[in-house]
Amino acid sequence: MRVVTFGFKAWMGMLVVMLVVGACAKQQPSLPPSTQYGSQTTSPEAYNYLIGPGDQLQIFVWRNPEVSQAVIVRPDGKITAPLVEDLQASGKTPSQLARDLEKALETYVRQPIVTVIVAGGIGPYSEQIRIIGQIAGAQQGEGSSSSQEGQAHAQAIAYRRKMTLLDVMVLIGSLNEFAAGNKTKLIRIEGGQQKEYEVRLDDLMNGDISANVDMLPGDILIIPEAWF
Repeated sequence: MRVVTFGFKAWMGMLVVMLVVGACAKQQPSLPPSTQYGSQTTSPEAYNYLIGPGDQLQIFVWRNPEVSQAVIVRPDGKITAPLVEDLQASGKTPSQLARDLEKALETYVRQPIVTVIVAGGIGPYSEQIRIIGQIAGAQQGEGSSSSQEGQAHAQAIAYRRKMTLLDVMVLIGSLNEFAAGNKTKLIRIEGGQQKEYEVRLDDLMNGDISANVDMLPGDILIIPEAWF
């Protein structure tokens, strides 16, 4: 029988290969902890809600109740109100829309003072947080959709200032039995580039607050199925 032995150089070569492979297989970069627990992230602080298609708006014109009305933003992002037709609303803050309404009403109302309140909605598509994958039954409602029980679900929710991953999970519920929560991917656009991060949903749902992270408008969570 022939016996093959490895010299020192051969062992060193194998070690180098193993280190290179390990480096290539490293995890995605980690997100900072939530601002709620000490992070210095400032982006959520500057967030202002943007109106989106389907949002329900209450328009109040001071001392002019006849032109005050509740309206719904059309699929094209515009609204029609008394004395105002086809005014762009989607993508604006309530204050910006109020100023636009004041300008549009100046022809008919002397020095109009308008207030716009969002009574319900989830904002424009670019601002929504989307969750795709193994969640235990997406809640049915405006702006959300899901497949049949036992399969992957998809849901969209409104972003709220200082929202964290934990807040998202409170809204959508638990993972299903097939989820690989600690392999969840968070897709985010930063500086015009799409970036991917790993988040630890299993750890978070089991009480590990260090797994909580800030969410930003437009974030996408992809929860994969576990390989048994």
